[in-house]
Amino acid sequence: MNKTAQSVWENCLSFIKDNIQDQAYKTWFEPIKSVELTDNALYIQVPSKFFYEWLEEHYVKLLKVALTKELGKNAKLLYKIRMENTYGNKQPFTEQLPSANRVPMKPQEVDAPFKNLNPELKNPFVIPGIRNLKIESQLNANYSFDNFLEGDSNRLARSAGMAVANKPGGTSFNPLLIFGGVGLGKTHLAHAIGVEIKDKYPEKTVLYISAEIFTQQYIDSVKKNNRNDFIHFYQLIDVLIIDDVQFLSGKSGTQDVFFHIFNYLHQNGKQVILTSDKAPVDMQDIEQRLLSRFKWGLSAELHQPDYETRISILKNILYRDGVQIPEEIIEYVARNIKSNVRELEGAIISLIAQSSFNKKEVTLELAKSVVEKFVKNVKREISIDYIQKIVSDYFQLDLETLQSKTRKRHVVQARQLAMFFAKKFTKASLANIGSQIGDRDHATVLHACKTVDNLVATDKQFKKFVEDINKKLTL
Repeated sequence: MNKTAQSVWENCLSFIKDNIQDQAYKTWFEPIKSVELTDNALYIQVPSKFFYEWLEEHYVKLLKVALTKELGKNAKLLYKIRMENTYGNKQPFTEQLPSANRVPMKPQEVDAPFKNLNPELKNPFVIPGIRNLKIESQLNANYSFDNFLEGDSNRLARSAGMAVANKPGGTSFNPLLIFGGVGLGKTHLAHAIGVEIKDKYPEKTVLYISAEIFTQQYIDSVKKNNRNDFIHFYQLIDVLIIDDVQFLSGKSGTQDVFFHIFNYLHQNGKQVILTSDKAPVDMQDIEQRLLSRFKWGLSAELHQPDYETRISILKNILYRDGVQIPEEIIEYVARNIKSNVRELEGAIISLIAQSSFNKKEVTLELAKSVVEKFVKNVKREISIDYIQKIVSDYFQLDLETLQSKTRKRHVVQARQLAMFFAKKFTKASLANIGSQIGDRDHATVLHACKTVDNLVATDKQFKKFVEDINKKLTL
């Protein structure tokens, strides 16, 4: 007997009904209609986006098992979402979405020597002298290699990440340092490597953590006098992913403890993955012994995506969200938003939202108005390094001279301007600004900002310097 969408779905429902409570079945499965069966893909119709999201969050594993029983291991599930009367008198609007087929990451169980750990830690008893820890990986299962699209801008980093995922700790890419500007996908790629490792090696303990939280944990461990427990905990990890490692800048205690953890993991064949907004050579206030270790493996840079990659990213977002828009509009958005992936995603999501909320068709005119406002309103992230470069170029100085101890008037003024703009355009503390601009203290930065304000009010030439540099930084 030939399988039909109806027969396949009825068999799935029969299996699902036996595995969940009656009320849940009536609420979430009775309203579903089977629509189409093509090869190994079943299309089902659900009444809303919320309905789809609930099924994906709570029942994706059950749906996958049921469908695999019917259509084999390559079975695919696609949703058609039928929303009533979206645009005036038109027919009900239908979106089509693929199932992510991913379940949230499970806690990882690790056996650790009892003597190394503080008795306050949870102790699900296993055998005397050993305690079993549950370690959350902190990974986001939605950040996978499947939706990290490859292009010239990220090919090296993505390929290296895939190599590490296939053989964690067993390649020469240890550590793997992924660096690049804001919104280019560093965090996404770091998660994707971790998710892939958990898929391939479920027994390995993977931990993703930001450098900021790592630092806070270390400070807490010092306060509670259990620094050794902190170190022992991190020595249990098979794959350690530290995001935004440049945050360790200037934190000598945290750098010291990370140095010991890094050495232990590396010597024991464990994998370390780091992300940073700059290359090791450009990192300020990181100990030399740590920087040299960052260079042991591979440093892979993520660049701004090229036009073809931007087109692919937009099409992937639209496919994921079940939206279809004309090719010329996709090309328009890709041509006009070049800076990074995050802004690209933001623009297309804004466009879809404008269309949906205002009940307008997605036209080129709508795209132009959304992109124009979006580009105008997006503040570019400006780093202290970038400010120093702009100021140095403007005054025709090299960076070493700008940061030097010289008291020559024109160099001092350039340095004060760099400090003034760093305070204006970044969230860095005065101490951090001073540290990065010639190793000065916070009082020097405060004095520099007051001096610039006074000179702007009294010196026309100096006021022009400020206006010129401000224009270069905000272009």
